[in-house]
Amino acid sequence: TKSPQLSENASFWWGCMNSTFAFALSLVLILPALASPVAVQNVTNSDDATLSAADKNAILLTLEKDLQENYVFPDVAFRLAKDLAERQKNGEYNSVTDGKAFAGLLKDELQKDGHDKHLGVEYSTKPVSASQFASQSPTPEETERRRRAEQSKNFCFQKVERLAGNIGYMNVRCFDEPAIAAPTATAAIQLLANTDALIIDLRHNGGGDPAMVAFLCSYLFSPEPVHLNDLYFRSENRIRQFWTLSFVPGLRMPDKDVYVLTSSRTFSGAEEFAYDLQVLKRATIIGETTRGGANFGNGFVLGEHFVSFIPVGRAVNPVTKTNWEGVGVRPDVPIEAEKALDTAYVMALEKARVNANDPQIKDEIDTALTDTRKRLNAEGK
Repeated sequence: TKSPQLSENASFWWGCMNSTFAFALSLVLILPALASPVAVQNVTNSDDATLSAADKNAILLTLEKDLQENYVFPDVAFRLAKDLAERQKNGEYNSVTDGKAFAGLLKDELQKDGHDKHLGVEYSTKPVSASQFASQSPTPEETERRRRAEQSKNFCFQKVERLAGNIGYMNVRCFDEPAIAAPTATAAIQLLANTDALIIDLRHNGGGDPAMVAFLCSYLFSPEPVHLNDLYFRSENRIRQFWTLSFVPGLRMPDKDVYVLTSSRTFSGAEEFAYDLQVLKRATIIGETTRGGANFGNGFVLGEHFVSFIPVGRAVNPVTKTNWEGVGVRPDVPIEAEKALDTAYVMALEKARVNANDPQIKDEIDTALTDTRKRLNAEGK
């Protein structure tokens, strides 16, 4: 197995779905430029086939090798590989013959022992091959297929709304790559450019492309570039920096109050968005502590129907010199996820009322405050 060489224009950040390995399998369509070719063992099980001892041995040997050559923390990789070999030697996998069950068992063991929610193995009923993970830029046809697939989801911009009292609300379900999603992102931001405060809902966001994180953050700062985050690559021993952009289409909102909503499901790139803004004191984070995944990685083919996802690098914040791996992003205002929106809305309305001069707007704010406080009180019972 070769060490992965990530393309600079690849969307290599963390999973865009609740299941990390739904993401890993989707690399075939979503992230065609992730990993370099890997050796494929001749494991020819189909949906109805059972795994032989030889099949499992080939998968485990490849997984152990891939971990030691690529995992971001070499000492942890060595320990994980050693544990897998020990379990196999002790016969712990002997009774497992179903492909999906075997993959699930390996995933659970890796995440538990490695304390890394991005680690895992997935079984695919359709054959996978190393060429699907080759380190090359997508063709125009592949990019267009990807664009059409994401367009049906509005590039993860679930809802954009002006709430009563002139408070902006944006629900973002993932961070799609700017190459296909930037126009929609810009349109969403511009619809809220004239509001007095902005609430960004990441409670159901599982991550995505760090370039989109930087793109959206750019609208919240002045044109002078701000250092947001670094990504460290083990294989190349190098760091790639991410800064806000000096130019973005449309209006910026560097002085607008920003509230970011989080939940225990908020993961990966969505955590980076919240973490970056929190560290820079540019947003108030409201909700629950996030899942805690700050490592990024590649897909590696273990067999004809098996794929592993192995983190090959980690985030390094330029201010804290660390990240949120294993601990999550802790909110400034801790509250149950279902109450986060109303809590942020009340905070935004209260500040907007102090600054409101128009009697009609004040009445709108007062009505919204009364209704939202009632709702919060009812939720607290």
